[in-house]
Amino acid sequence: MQQEELFPKTPGRIGTDESGKGDYFGPLVVAGIFLPEGQEEVLRELGVRDSKRCSDLKVKELAAIIKKGYPHAVVAIGPSRYNELYQRLRNLNRLLAWGHARVIENILNEVPCPLVITDQFGDALYVQQALMKLGKSVELIQRVRAEDDLAVAAASLLARAEFLRRLENLSAEVGIELPKGSSALTEKAGLELVQRFGRSILDKVAKKHFRLTERILSLVPDSTA
Repeated sequence: MQQEELFPKTPGRIGTDESGKGDYFGPLVVAGIFLPEGQEEVLRELGVRDSKRCSDLKVKELAAIIKKGYPHAVVAIGPSRYNELYQRLRNLNRLLAWGHARVIENILNEVPCPLVITDQFGDALYVQQALMKLGKSVELIQRVRAEDDLAVAAASLLARAEFLRRLENLSAEVGIELPKGSSALTEKAGLELVQRFGRSILDKVAKKHFRLTERILSLVPDSTA
């Protein structure tokens, strides 16, 4: 049975959120789910809450359940593509708007839903304009601490689970555990990577506009490839 048939024009809302925005290594991930009206209690009983309040293991467990139960979409922008887009746009909010708009569009292609709730990351006009370019129109509500809404909380879990999966894969590729966040441990790992593989490795694993890039590169000789 198609998901459209499971929830045919059911009143509800789409919630979207992102992960990786504050992490130096790994992708930027935007995710969203369609939550039909009356499903809040189901998510509440499952223990769905903002991913920042869950362990990595719990994030993965809840995300797997949510994926099976609800129409959803995930858009991941790997470091190489992220750096290209950021170099062109020079504005993280516009990049986020593109990601959120694409996720919303993908869900709307499955389920008609006029209402979208997302976290406050910039001018809502960015997302509206991106949606208009894609031929979509919705009522968009941006909220501070939108993760208090269960649809957004569920989206945050999907986004974080995908971020963690891709960061683990990236760590395996380079042979170094890439820490989450942006800390002294992150700087140490970045320095080790550059010393092993050269400066260009940061294009493939990191969000280079972070100030951490300057600190890492200042610690290695200019002759490092």
